[in-house]
Amino acid sequence: MTKKLFLFIFAALAILPMTAQEYETDSVKIFFRQSKVDLVPSLHGNQTVLDSITKRLSVNYGDSMRYRLRRVDISGGASPEGSIEFNKWLSEHRAATLFNYLSEYGTFPDSLKNHVFIGRDWHGLTRMVENDLNVPYRDDVLRFLKDSDLTNAGDSVRALKRLHDYKPYYYMYNKLFPELRASKVVLYYELIPNVYYFDNAWLVPATPQLSLKPFAVNPQATPGYVVPSPKAPFYMDIRTNMLYDLMTIPNIGVDFYLGKNISIGANWRYSWWNSNKANWYWRTYGGDINLRYWLGKAAHEKPLQGHHVGVYGQVFTYDFEVGGKGIMGGKPRGDIFDKCNFIVAAEYGYSLPITRRLNIDFSAAFGYMGGEYREYEPIDNCYVWQTTKERHYFGPTKVEVALVWLIGRGNVNKNKGGRCK
Repeated sequence: MTKKLFLFIFAALAILPMTAQEYETDSVKIFFRQSKVDLVPSLHGNQTVLDSITKRLSVNYGDSMRYRLRRVDISGGASPEGSIEFNKWLSEHRAATLFNYLSEYGTFPDSLKNHVFIGRDWHGLTRMVENDLNVPYRDDVLRFLKDSDLTNAGDSVRALKRLHDYKPYYYMYNKLFPELRASKVVLYYELIPNVYYFDNAWLVPATPQLSLKPFAVNPQATPGYVVPSPKAPFYMDIRTNMLYDLMTIPNIGVDFYLGKNISIGANWRYSWWNSNKANWYWRTYGGDINLRYWLGKAAHEKPLQGHHVGVYGQVFTYDFEVGGKGIMGGKPRGDIFDKCNFIVAAEYGYSLPITRRLNIDFSAAFGYMGGEYREYEPIDNCYVWQTTKERHYFGPTKVEVALVWLIGRGNVNKNKGGRCK
């Protein structure tokens, strides 16, 4: 009796301390490319940390009698300059990608999954500035981050950019913000008591919820692995030059954002107004292709707004005559490329938000215009050719005040039209 009582007390003392919830955790940080949700193993050492955690899943915790997976947390945040709406979307899809990846090494019930979106990570940025002695005007930046009301993110970002003429902001944007775009994975394991033998019987813990699979170095090669295909943001606009419209020259243009502050666009105009009774013609048609680089604080907040510089090339033909001498560019009855006029120029502009989906873009260009044109006069109801000349002109080549309609997922202006991004 004494022996059995001693064994019972020993087993109870061994098991009771483990009945409380005791956890062991694994955590890693996974980096993503800006605005992307696909896993890139070569990015910032992702492959090393992924191999590490999956190896621990398959080896260190393969002893199902000791560990039970209780929760998988994936937390993600946004760098301060990002839109909350878009970064929440990114965080959710990045979590889905990581869950899918880890599922190749174990069966994770939905009840174990937990996704946390922490928003714009001002606290994380503050910690990073405290640890980075190279941040320009570091003391002033820390004072701003600790003393300012950061609840209005748009105003806070603009104020941070203005601090010491953008120098601290550009440093943080390039050096610190990428760290804030990472997702952190934390695995919580409950420690389970060891098996004990008492009086011809085994004390066996409950069956663990995690069923582990053999470890593989490259899980993306495993059959059945599927990376989500989320819908990424898309930025474009449709525009019309209102100065051309005032001159009764219908026109339309489009711009597509290519990434890295670069866009490509094309414009077309066409008009053919004539009246033989009054001997006047108002005819022109042609198009251009432009390449723009967007810069300044507004362009860093959202594509296709703020300052832009670029180059463009244009071909066109025309025929203007209002009761006297007429001027025709290009070959009579020819197409646009028959002796057409052309322009090669550099441009500068600024796109100003006015509503949630509308901007006004002011721009001007300076460059070279060349080509062949003809002078003629209307005589006895005929158009009599007088001379042919070559045009060689350096100077202003375009003035534009364009009404711009923003199109695409996430392509909206902040605090316009009573709504925010």
